[in-house]
Amino acid sequence: MTAQSITLIKPDDWHVHLRDGEMLKQVAPYTAQQFARAIIMPNLLPPVTTTAMAVDYRQRILAATQDYPDFKPLMVAYLTDDLDGKDLINGHQQGVLTAAKLYPAGATTNSSHGVTDIKHIYPVLEAMQKQGMPLLVHGEVVGDDIDVFDREARFIDDVMQPLLKDMPELKVVFEHITTKDAADFVMSAGDNVAATITAHHLQINRNDMLVGGIKPHLYCLPVAKREQHRQALRKAATSGHQKFFLGTDTAPHAINAKESACGCAGIFTAPHAIEHYAQVFEEENALDKLEAFASINGPKFYQLSINKDHITLIKKDQQVPEKTIDKGLSIVPFKAGEILAWQLQAD
Repeated sequence: MTAQSITLIKPDDWHVHLRDGEMLKQVAPYTAQQFARAIIMPNLLPPVTTTAMAVDYRQRILAATQDYPDFKPLMVAYLTDDLDGKDLINGHQQGVLTAAKLYPAGATTNSSHGVTDIKHIYPVLEAMQKQGMPLLVHGEVVGDDIDVFDREARFIDDVMQPLLKDMPELKVVFEHITTKDAADFVMSAGDNVAATITAHHLQINRNDMLVGGIKPHLYCLPVAKREQHRQALRKAATSGHQKFFLGTDTAPHAINAKESACGCAGIFTAPHAIEHYAQVFEEENALDKLEAFASINGPKFYQLSINKDHITLIKKDQQVPEKTIDKGLSIVPFKAGEILAWQLQAD
């Protein structure tokens, strides 16, 4: 008999884009109502590159989530070729900065300030290794000669393997992995390497985005891959292994920015994130593994306490809205108009 409800330790989201301004005010509450903590991506314009900027951004997030006073944003610094390493480490020691993020220049949204060559930041990474400060990586290599579907595999060969050879104790989160290559690499690496997996990469492959017409609201970076890779991700996520944990990479864009001649990359999963994961785990007959993936593995890797509160999901159909609208800002959520089998029970 299928479970009619599931109670979980309150989960955390280890990869979130909250944007800023009016967008922040609209989207942040969706994350705060489900998750106790969230790793906040720093790719704003301008990017969050200093401790002071992280403090200011955190205050704006707290103001946007004031209806959820227990929600804790975990701040991240955006690595650049000329980042002040001393400020970075001081920010971590002060408890302001949880981690630092590597965006290869040109790899994704607002990554133009990113690192052009990882060797340029080796002194900073060596300091992070010594401090035990996690490095979060957008794992793609960008180049005119590299197919967009091969970027992640090339990143493993060109960046990850040499980096971990040079710095074998550096804590690394390989974020939003999309390939069997990445899942296998993480499993074969040491305990200092882990990965987040999104709800959308567990549910869509590249055919979903391209067959029958281009679906702009399913376009994200890293882009969805072949079905064999989706199946490998589902196997990794539902395995119960401590190296894999929840990171939605929810990335909202206004409708006109998605439905344009050059649509932005990003999928907005925040409104029903935990329900999307529950649906996947149920389909894989692995609901008993959801709590580890959503609520335990991440805190263990980041050496943070397990949350004390709980949430309950009930087996009840709900329809995802066609769009979310606030003050004229419209965003299309993942699976808009479709029926979800699970529903987060209100407090």
